Amino acid sequence: MNRSSLILPILAILVALGFSSVFIVDEREKALVLQFGQVKAVKEEPGIGFKIPLIQEVVRYDGRILGLPTQPIEVTPLDDRRLVVDAFARWRIVDLVEFREAVGAGGIDAAQTRLQRIMSPAIREVLGGVPSIRVLSEDRTVLMNQIRDLARRQALALGVDVIDVRLTRTDLPEQNLSATYGRMRAEREREAADEIARGNEAAQRVRAAADRTVVEVTSEARKQAEVIRGEADALRNSIYAEAFGRDPEFFAFTRSLTSYERALQTGNSSIVMQPDSEFFQYLRSDQAPENGDAPAPAAAETPAAEAPATGAAAEPAEPAAPAIQ
Repeated sequence: MNRSSLILPILAILVALGFSSVFIVDEREKALVLQFGQVKAVKEEPGIGFKIPLIQEVVRYDGRILGLPTQPIEVTPLDDRRLVVDAFARWRIVDLVEFREAVGAGGIDAAQTRLQRIMSPAIREVLGGVPSIRVLSEDRTVLMNQIRDLARRQALALGVDVIDVRLTRTDLPEQNLSATYGRMRAEREREAADEIARGNEAAQRVRAAADRTVVEVTSEARKQAEVIRGEADALRNSIYAEAFGRDPEFFAFTRSLTSYERALQTGNSSIVMQPDSEFFQYLRSDQAPENGDAPAPAAAETPAAEAPATGAAAEPAEPAAPAIQ
C-alpha cells in the first residue's frame, strides 16, 4: 500500500519532467536554449525542441519583420534650411546568439532603443550632406537607401538586419513655416504678374493687328464704294442724256413731276409765285405749249430741290415771282 502510494507521485513527476523537457517553436518565432545564462542551443526552424528540465530555459524572439518608427529630429542640409524629419525602418533578427549578447534580457524593446540610437545619426549624416531640394524631390529614394545601408552596417553588431528605411515626413519647423510660405507666395505672385504682363502684351498685339485690319478693310470698301458710285453716276448721266436726246418733251415732263414731288411735301417752306408761272404749267393744262417747244422743267427754290446733273443743255430759269404771301 505504501509502495503504490509512492509510485504515483513519482510517475507524475516524471511525466511533468518529460513535458517540461519538450518545447514547440512556432513558425513566427525563433528560440534560444539557455543554461545558467549561457546559450546552449538555437532553434530557428519551427517544430519540437528539447531541453533539460529545471536547468535549461527557452527564450523566444519574434522571427518576423518588425517595424521601428523613429522620433522626429531636426536636420540641417547644406543650404542651412532646417527640416523636421522622421522615418520608419523595417528590421529582423538574423543572429540570435549575437542578438542575445547585445541586448541581454531586454529583448525586442532593448533592440528598438538601440536601433533608434543608430537611425538618428544615420539620418543626420546622410541628409546633412545634401541640399534640401534633394530631400524634398524624387532623389529622396536614393537618400533613403543610403540611410538604410549606413544603419545596416552598424546594426549588424546587434545581430539584426535593417531591411528598409522610409522617410515619412520632411517638413519645415513651425517657426520657419510662415516665412517660407511668405517667400513662396511672393514668388508665385511674381510669376503670376509676369504671366499677366505677357498676356496683356499679346492682347495689345492682337488688338493692334485687328484695328489695322479694320482700317484696311474699311478703306478698301470705301474705295470700291466710291468707284461703284462714280460708275453709277456716270451711267445715270448717260441715261439722262440719252433720254433727253430722244424725247425732250417727255424728259421735261418727268423732271417737272420730280420737282413737284420734292417741292410740295409736308413741312417744306411756303412758295409764293404767280399762278401762270411756268412751274405750274403741267398742273394747269395737259396740253402741249403753243409754241410747240418742250417746256423747261421747273426747279423748286427750296433746300430739298436738287438740280439733276445731265449732259444736256441748261434748262431755262423760271421767271421771278413776286414776294407776296
